[in-house]
Amino acid sequence: MEKKTDPLVIFTPSGKRGNFPQGTRILDCARQLGVDLDSVCGGRGICSKCQVTPSFGDFSKHGVVVLESALSPWNSVEQRYDDKRGLIKGRRLGCQATVLDNIVIDVPSESQVHKQVIRKRAEVRDITMNPSTKLFYVEVQEPDMHDPSGDLERLVNALKVEWNLQDVTANLDVLKILQKTLRKGSWTVTCAIYLGDNVFPPRIVKIWPGFYEGSIFGLAVDIGSTTIAAHLCDLRNGDVLASSGVMNPQIRYGEDLMSRVSYSMMNKNGAEEMTVAVREGLNELFLNICNGSDIRLDLILEAVFVCNPVMHHLLLGIDPYELGQAPFALASSNSQVFKASELELEINPNGHIYFLPCIAGHVGADSAAVALSEQPGKSTELLLVVDVGTNAEILLGNVDRVYACSSPTGPAFEGAQISSGQRAAPGAIEHVTIDPKTKNPRFQVIGSELWSDSPKFIDEIKSSGVTGICGSGIIEMVAEMRIAGILDSSGLIGSADQTGTDRCFSDGRTNSYLVWDETETGGARITITNKDIREIQMAKAALYSGARLLMDKFEVEKVERIVLAGAFGAHISPKHAMVLGMIPDCPLEKVSSAGNAAGTGARIALLDMGSRSLIEKVVLEIHKIETAIEPRFQEHFVNASNIPNSVEPFPILNSIVSLPVVNFNENRNIDRGGRRRTKR
Repeated sequence: MEKKTDPLVIFTPSGKRGNFPQGTRILDCARQLGVDLDSVCGGRGICSKCQVTPSFGDFSKHGVVVLESALSPWNSVEQRYDDKRGLIKGRRLGCQATVLDNIVIDVPSESQVHKQVIRKRAEVRDITMNPSTKLFYVEVQEPDMHDPSGDLERLVNALKVEWNLQDVTANLDVLKILQKTLRKGSWTVTCAIYLGDNVFPPRIVKIWPGFYEGSIFGLAVDIGSTTIAAHLCDLRNGDVLASSGVMNPQIRYGEDLMSRVSYSMMNKNGAEEMTVAVREGLNELFLNICNGSDIRLDLILEAVFVCNPVMHHLLLGIDPYELGQAPFALASSNSQVFKASELELEINPNGHIYFLPCIAGHVGADSAAVALSEQPGKSTELLLVVDVGTNAEILLGNVDRVYACSSPTGPAFEGAQISSGQRAAPGAIEHVTIDPKTKNPRFQVIGSELWSDSPKFIDEIKSSGVTGICGSGIIEMVAEMRIAGILDSSGLIGSADQTGTDRCFSDGRTNSYLVWDETETGGARITITNKDIREIQMAKAALYSGARLLMDKFEVEKVERIVLAGAFGAHISPKHAMVLGMIPDCPLEKVSSAGNAAGTGARIALLDMGSRSLIEKVVLEIHKIETAIEPRFQEHFVNASNIPNSVEPFPILNSIVSLPVVNFNENRNIDRGGRRRTKR
């Protein structure tokens, strides 16, 4: 009788997985796989640090269907903790829940030992201050028996006379407190007024008695596939008071956009689950950012959101089904305005939420925000803007015209699906060099400026250790392996004999490269496997192919300037990105970083309402390209799978770096099915 396979346990966001016998605790599964799950009490159910969120449904990306019975029932220890301190609905304690069947487990950020460093900071930028929500102080005529009128009508008239504001209305919440506020202020009040758009007329959203000397605030929010970043801004002067971010909680339903679309298709109420998850994540982020700044949530009167089309639909509660198939139709591509209460966002319920327009079915408001920030349509040079992330947005243009597309790079650049990969957190390798002669690596980790060959390195990183490799680190690692001759152009890691170093070791049918080994002292063993190389090849090929496709449309063979944007665009080495073949050949001094350009665009739209009509017009002039239906995309993808490329010459790169001519596949060939086989 065939033995039944042990249940499969899959952890997100790390993507690590393994089979474990029934009855194995989730905490033990995590420890054996090297998943970053905290525990202080030794699994006694006291500290609650090991909280996890199980996910149920059909996960086609992972090839599993997760039943509600996949974990052991809620037990008395969890109930006791819930009674005393409370557990978020849907959470389980990893030290109590045991595996009964295939299960997908999300490890929330607060349960991770090494907390992620969210790098989407606010860039310094000159912005014209013209917010759509402003403060107005007025003196209101007192009621008169001989000239009867309502308090609201006299307030509206005062705003018209003193500020030339026409047709002002008020929300019910304001009307409820209006009379008391007017009398408390001796018939003087300060009104926060949303100045109107094509949906709402000018509207009083908040009111204070007398002259209000405080501030009102807005949020610029960039919802990415992997992370959500928010900038809290003072609407009087544009100051960024705080920037913060969280992991997008939707990641447990799929690391890439199509996985989430698939989840919504294959699970009843799947789209609703993801809508609830992202809104809860936003509210948690807003609460944390306000608590850290000592600002009340009800003083946030406006927000601007930028996101890709799938995130856009799911946040609004729209099923993304149509975005999963040609012709990738959006529910609406225009800009949208909603009240915060409509989206269940816990800022001032009367606050207004502005969504930038989407460009096309897979080119969203985040691309529009990048266009607003970087303005490729005003460039005299041919400018390529690449917003690097799980779903890359790419713009190419100059004063003549602008093209845009998106490319599904997947989460590899974020450290996911990499054997030793992790999010950006203290202890993660972020910069690497490899000696071409000795083949030995030296590196820096987040949290320390020292290199690993420094005598003080071990003491400096004692609190974090070396824990893994983040996105910028994996890009530099693969590029350095290619420069040092450890990796050939096809992406194969050589053997110890072929490379001259025992850091390369046999690992199944391929070879792997040893980066760091502290297992004797209880630390991590970090390696680069050939599967890791393949993940990076697929991601960078998708990114390059999108850019090359736009160059085809422009009928050019080179670009004059490149701007790297996105969560870690500022941390990517241009040289290593070019060695890898992520971006086209270009002078290194012409490659720069824009940081979080989408977030900057959101901040511009928040602080200058004139920029909204500008980007709404610009979006209509951008030429949209759908990579999924372009025949040459696959051709470019195949060429770009080599490192740096099997066809493109990269003359500028070759003048800077000499890449070894090595072939570690000399004793193999490829059969027609694409499988490697050994020559006889």
